Amino acid sequence: MATLFSSDGAEVVQRALAEEPGGRTPPEALGDVYELERAAAFVAGQGFRRVALQFPDELLADSAAVAAQMEAATGSKMYILGDTSYGSCCVDEVAAAHVGAEAVVHYGPACLSPCGKVPVLHVFGRRPLDTERCVGAFRELYPDPLSHVVVLSDVVYAHALGELERRLRPEYPHLVVSRLACEGDPGSPPGPGLLQQFGRLVAVEAARGLPGYAVFYVGAEGPALTNFLLSWNRCCFSSFDPATGRGRHETLQVNRALARRLYLVERARDARVVGILVGTLGVAGYLSVLAHLRDTLRRAGKRSYTLAMGKLNPAKLANFPEVDVFVLVACPQNSLLDSRDFYRPVVTPYELELACNPARAWSSLYVTDFRDLLPGGCAHVGFPDTLPGEGDAPDVSLITGELRGAALSSAPAPAASSALACRNPALALAEIGPAGSFLESRSWRGLEQQLGQTPVTKAVPGRRGIAIAYEDEACG
Repeated sequence: MATLFSSDGAEVVQRALAEEPGGRTPPEALGDVYELERAAAFVAGQGFRRVALQFPDELLADSAAVAAQMEAATGSKMYILGDTSYGSCCVDEVAAAHVGAEAVVHYGPACLSPCGKVPVLHVFGRRPLDTERCVGAFRELYPDPLSHVVVLSDVVYAHALGELERRLRPEYPHLVVSRLACEGDPGSPPGPGLLQQFGRLVAVEAARGLPGYAVFYVGAEGPALTNFLLSWNRCCFSSFDPATGRGRHETLQVNRALARRLYLVERARDARVVGILVGTLGVAGYLSVLAHLRDTLRRAGKRSYTLAMGKLNPAKLANFPEVDVFVLVACPQNSLLDSRDFYRPVVTPYELELACNPARAWSSLYVTDFRDLLPGGCAHVGFPDTLPGEGDAPDVSLITGELRGAALSSAPAPAASSALACRNPALALAEIGPAGSFLESRSWRGLEQQLGQTPVTKAVPGRRGIAIAYEDEACG
């Protein structure tokens, strides 16, 4: 594990940047790949004058050309957003606000999490799909023509679902093909048998319900498929990978993944100090779930710290050794973080509720969208009211074998206590809470400028090479 927290730097210095197959998109193909006509109509139709174009890392090579053509077609000012603060599947509203953008055009794969601040247009891109091989794989996986099957896809293959439905509908009368919610009417509420989740609309038979259907997913293995497998774990899943042209049943992975998540719930039950990681600033409702988690941890007798640090890695979280477990508030795709290489485990808000809320029990239901946990959500479970002396029955940890007390509290949240600290003797005072005072007492505080204390010297030629092996020194 030492390599996770320290590195000799040679790999970073000598690493070559990977390029996408085929390099940059030819200029004559930009209009089709990036749907420039539809994006220009979106900008011009609503009169936006400042627009942010958000690209994932693999599409940044085409960003300048796309921005130039968009400015020529609309007359509006375009700003390129790259290196997003959090996952590239989410809309980076914070970076858009820095340039005063009135709208965002999001390119590439997306989690379709709702945004509440700026209008958004998604341009997923259209990856090629061998429809003939996909249809053949579907027939092998579901030989019974009367099978009830829901067809899902990654967003980059959504353009091909219409052709799949046209080929399979005559043979499979109970086939249900999903569509993207952003392509339909966002104001129409889901009715009986109409399920809207993770940016998809699925119209199933109300009497049968979603668990009565099998699910056929078109796309590669990744966070999107894992999210569906865990959330709809009562359905039998199969998938078709367009890259390999093969279909397969997805069963054993779900059992292992759920067992791993249940282990993380036990780790959260043992935790005394919990770090709340802010993994999104754009998904609607993230402030509400932060307050909800703080209240849940307080009532469960656990201390909590709220941390915002952008993209996560083991080295960042290792700076907080006093934290026993972290909970990540992010979009459904990014919340399922594999924390095996981390110093402390990272759980989801749902798993933290399983650990802290005695009224919520482990079942086949698994929630990855934190908005469903809030009051009014489909998976909300209120915290039980406890009287003094109740709720103190000891519990045995399944990991350590030690007794742990369930010190539940129904008292209202105490007023936020704070300590006055002198930020600037001539200007202002700042309020620092107990948690902030604890973290401020750390010995490492970063670089100190020491203005006026460093003597001025002439510049001299420096060493060449990397820190472990400069060219003018002998190697061990």
